[in-house]
Amino acid sequence: MRHFTEIDDLSPSELERVLDLSSASASPTLLAGKGVALIFEKPSARTRNSMEMAVVQLGGHPVYIGNEEVGLNRRESTEDVTRAMAGFHAAIGARVYSHSVVERMAAVDQVPVINLLSDIGHPMQALADLLTIHQEFGTLKGRSVAYVGDANNVAFSLALGAGLAQMEFRIASPAGYEFDEADLARISNLREPLVCDSPIAAVTGADAVYTDAWTSMGQEAEAETRTRDFEGFQVDEKLMESAASTAIFLHCLPAHRGEEVTDAVLDGPNSRIWPQAANRMHAARGLLVWLLGEANR
Repeated sequence: MRHFTEIDDLSPSELERVLDLSSASASPTLLAGKGVALIFEKPSARTRNSMEMAVVQLGGHPVYIGNEEVGLNRRESTEDVTRAMAGFHAAIGARVYSHSVVERMAAVDQVPVINLLSDIGHPMQALADLLTIHQEFGTLKGRSVAYVGDANNVAFSLALGAGLAQMEFRIASPAGYEFDEADLARISNLREPLVCDSPIAAVTGADAVYTDAWTSMGQEAEAETRTRDFEGFQVDEKLMESAASTAIFLHCLPAHRGEEVTDAVLDGPNSRIWPQAANRMHAARGLLVWLLGEANR
């Protein structure tokens, strides 16, 4: 059984195939008469809407399951929830606090399991990011993406995806917010990244400039400290001028306007944040087609 717990569950050729399928029109009979369970320990507007509509476009029925309905490892074990859902659904997507939950779901090995976000990675976002860059430039190989900010789950999956696609990945993070040694080793197994503490060094000549909120869901108590620590890491028009003349700006959203990025960049001519957001749906559809129509026949 093939699962999608992180983007490097795919080989380079499989990643290319998933992106090709994401650009194709929907196959409305693939999930006809079937359901996909979407388990959300953490809420998300984009993840829910993109996954539900991807399932609908394939003729299936998405079922949103909130944290209070399953109580993973409180009301019932992760394994038992997975076995129950596998009796109803063709696949299970899970947006969870701990990555170990999606790993335990995948270990049950009854239907494909998709990581919709965990504390370690956000591979569905990375698929949409790569799809957006490919749409802009027509290719990924040899292109460069510069990530400015916290080396978080979004950055980790993007770095892995860039490595699979033979892209150059650069990241500028303040002290204390870098990748740990294990994550960096996993990324480096695919392609050595440029790691630095200078946004200008990371962005100079880059094809895509990417950032994320300095304070993510669950980190609200750290907001004041993080704002101070990330001083000088805002993506503004001056920083974008250091990138390639054809560079695009990306953000996984939601954005904290005036903090990690200025309005002028978010709403400017280089911004591709809205096609990027829409690509969450297209990438989800492509992945489902691959998982259910090719990989697990």
